[in-house]
Amino acid sequence: MNLDRERRSQVPDLVDDDLLLDDPVLLDWLQRSLLTGEQHGLEGYGRTLGSAQWRAQAALANAQPPSCRLWSAQGERIDQLEFHPAWHALMALGMERGLHVWPQTGSAGLHLARAVGFYMHGQIEAGTLCPMTMTRAAAPLLQGDDFGQWRNRLARCEYDAASVPVSSKRSVVVGMGMTEMQGGSDLRGCTTQAQPEAAAFRVFGHKWFFSVPQADAHLVLARDQEQLSCFLVPRLLASGERNGVRIRRLKDKLGNRSNASAEVEFDGAVGWRVGQPGRGIAMLAGMAARTRVDCVLGSAALMRQALVQSLHYCRHRRAFGKVLIDQPLMQAVLLDMALESEAAAHLGFFLVQLQGRDDASAQGVLRVLAPVAKFWVCRRAVALCAEAMETWGGNGYIEDGPMPRLLREAPVNSIWEGSGNVMCLDAQRALAQAQVHAALQDDLSRRCAGDTRLEAAARALMGVSELAGGRAWAQSLALLYQACLMRELAPAGLADLFIDDRLSGGPRAVFGLEGVSAARDYLLRSWPRLQA
Repeated sequence: MNLDRERRSQVPDLVDDDLLLDDPVLLDWLQRSLLTGEQHGLEGYGRTLGSAQWRAQAALANAQPPSCRLWSAQGERIDQLEFHPAWHALMALGMERGLHVWPQTGSAGLHLARAVGFYMHGQIEAGTLCPMTMTRAAAPLLQGDDFGQWRNRLARCEYDAASVPVSSKRSVVVGMGMTEMQGGSDLRGCTTQAQPEAAAFRVFGHKWFFSVPQADAHLVLARDQEQLSCFLVPRLLASGERNGVRIRRLKDKLGNRSNASAEVEFDGAVGWRVGQPGRGIAMLAGMAARTRVDCVLGSAALMRQALVQSLHYCRHRRAFGKVLIDQPLMQAVLLDMALESEAAAHLGFFLVQLQGRDDASAQGVLRVLAPVAKFWVCRRAVALCAEAMETWGGNGYIEDGPMPRLLREAPVNSIWEGSGNVMCLDAQRALAQAQVHAALQDDLSRRCAGDTRLEAAARALMGVSELAGGRAWAQSLALLYQACLMRELAPAGLADLFIDDRLSGGPRAVFGLEGVSAARDYLLRSWPRLQA
């Protein structure tokens, strides 16, 4: 047997692709927003992320996850987190791009440019998105004069991993601590206590999930004289001493392996109240709502990378006398995946567009659509990544390739910041507000006008008030918005495929749009490198 010849039949790794210029959806959104990738440094970022160097760094950061040393050799409590150098390199790459910054000007263009960078970064490494997402979402809560030294450092586009007090830092990362052992998403069950002491508070209690324990500070929910308030709890005090936050263990997670999540106890940790007493849940819910948009973008990023890896593999791999991408059944699967990926990206960037506007209509639509999109897109990412793994056959199941990490990563966004039922309940609460319901109805009427298929779907959806906010209703709303955006932004033939398929009963249990004569052309549009 000639093994060298057989090895040549294997598919080479995908390296040195351009995550911006090879993605027509990104280019279209930038063009429509009168932005250019060159202007915002996005072209260089797309090339950098697609390089062999950064793909290797991402693999290393996940293959060697963080660890925690609780005690020094002398028996001193140190709670020292240790990361592979690749983690710090990826964090520096993203923070230098400003992926952690909430624009102070409110410019929709700045929100979109950041979202494009975030979406590209998430295709290569998703764990580092978590600290950048939370830091960005925390920034609007820390704009007061009392938090000036934090506010200024939150906006700096650099990464400082030094374990020193905030006064000695060039930039900072902020995490979140809400969930407790007994409560989960029911935050009113919070038992952590904050006791006033001079100008600050002492925090006692625990958090079952403490995201990014290496962050410079966390926004923590605690009871302040029986009112649930928000507190900024730094990791280190001004003296350089550790604050009273004790790591009990790091969570051993299915995916998101490069990133640390912990279980912690508060033993008199010093903290400062953020905002008004009793407004803790409202403030942290606002922070969580901002992260939900990033959950959608992060899931869309995983879907895009899974699709591109499938297209790359099927372009090279031969079976039954043809290249896989020319086999009709495989072509049908890839086309369906391409539709799903593009619709997810459009919905994510539409949420970003709404996020960058401050009018009541846009904020009303966002209030409903953000939880609905998170409910739908994040769970579809799991299905698409599983299907993408199967396009590789047995090779997709092997850790040498990218598919296992993509599939392990996919469920986290569907669970983090509220799982599916929590998102639907949140949409129900939003729809109970007359102005939010009216904003959604007006926006749908305008977007669906002129297409009888969309108009009929909108009438059916908004005419079942008793089901509004349920899981099936949420799916239908997400699909309807995706259909509207596909009609507006995608080629007419591709949009018609999506509308006719998805609005006629929703996605099937399996991927595969068979009998589409232009399937090869649509796949080429989805990833122009197929032509190379």
